[in-house]
Amino acid sequence: MRARRRFAQHFLEPAWVTKVVAAVAATPQDAVLEIGPGRAAITRPLAEAAGRLLAIELDRDLAAELDASKPANVTVLSGDVLALDLAGTLGDWLGAPIGPGRQVRVVGNLPYNISSPILFRLLELAATTRGLSDATLMLQKEVADRLVARVGTGEYGVLTILTAVHADVKRLLSLPPGAFRPAPRVHSAVVRLQFRPPKVDIADHAAFVRMVRSMFTQRRKMLQNALRPFADGTAVSASSALAAAGIDPRRRPETLQMAELAELARAFHTPGS
Repeated sequence: MRARRRFAQHFLEPAWVTKVVAAVAATPQDAVLEIGPGRAAITRPLAEAAGRLLAIELDRDLAAELDASKPANVTVLSGDVLALDLAGTLGDWLGAPIGPGRQVRVVGNLPYNISSPILFRLLELAATTRGLSDATLMLQKEVADRLVARVGTGEYGVLTILTAVHADVKRLLSLPPGAFRPAPRVHSAVVRLQFRPPKVDIADHAAFVRMVRSMFTQRRKMLQNALRPFADGTAVSASSALAAAGIDPRRRPETLQMAELAELARAFHTPGS
């Protein structure tokens, strides 16, 4: 079966399959959600190591092909992972709701055109249920670079920060275009997100997300100006919030550590504190 361009399909070569499966290091105690199994190159060796595996595939033909020859411990679901109620789907598959005592591991060769929406979906699921242990994901190198970026670099931004609230990220593998057929035009990387509770206190998570997204649309401006569009929708001015948080208004968004961002969000959330 040929790769379908509309699904952004790129299939992993056998030598790299071995490396990715080794990086996942699944055990018989693991329940694994695989996003986008494709031709099941990773699915089959992963299923041999894991206790059980749920494969969600958007391409109905590939899903049917896998379902017809699946290992006994594999369940195949044809559907769009972004449209599914993942908490409900995983709960139905396991026979009980996911949570801290019943966690799922995630593995995926994510379509590059929708990798960020899937990442945010997983982060939200991990935060609301505590039912995800970790996610080993294959991504475009540029996305991986943003996930592991350091404060003060050009790659540090919204994706870095919103991921770091809920997970620790580590790059596991770097893959050249030749690791896939057909070869994409970009390099790829495998990263692991280890989900955990936030390390900082964020009083209003939705407002924190809005603040971060707003200020990084003007990341080259000084904070005094970059924060103004967000501040205009609150009862606190940008200068007052920065003063309350003890942050120099001449700094730029990409220089702020997570603790400083949380303190700044608190200044907007609790004016006068």
